[in-house]
Amino acid sequence: MLELAQVTKDDLLYDLGCGDGRIVVTAAKDYGCRAVGYDIAPKRIKESLANVEKNKVGHLVRIEQKDIFTLDLSKANVVTLYLLPSLNVKLIPQLEKLKPGSRIVSHDFDMEGVKPDKVVTIEDEEDDYGDHTLYLWTTPLNKEDVSDQ
Repeated sequence: MLELAQVTKDDLLYDLGCGDGRIVVTAAKDYGCRAVGYDIAPKRIKESLANVEKNKVGHLVRIEQKDIFTLDLSKANVVTLYLLPSLNVKLIPQLEKLKPGSRIVSHDFDMEGVKPDKVVTIEDEEDDYGDHTLYLWTTPLNKEDVSDQ
């Protein structure tokens, strides 16, 4: 996901529904960028904070317990998602407020009504869930015309 978004040290990445924090930790360790992980579940926040501490990236990473649907995303220029398609669609109004050229990457789930710039399938023989699909969008979002379908 981070490679597809072409993350650099100058980026500010928001991971919405950060789970155990692996994306924000990897972004900080491998790319040197600042990252903020958001989750609503206290257990996930605890796991994320432990992961940040274990990897010594607290100077670059912040973890916050917040409802992602009330966040101001406008400061980020990379947003990562691993949310169900209906939740991705619910985020469109917030994602549209990102600066032009900002990148949005979703793991496994698309965003109905918005055409991705790139779709990549990653074969995974070892995972019980099979192959994975990554979606990349760049702002401003390319909304599909309903009459075209």
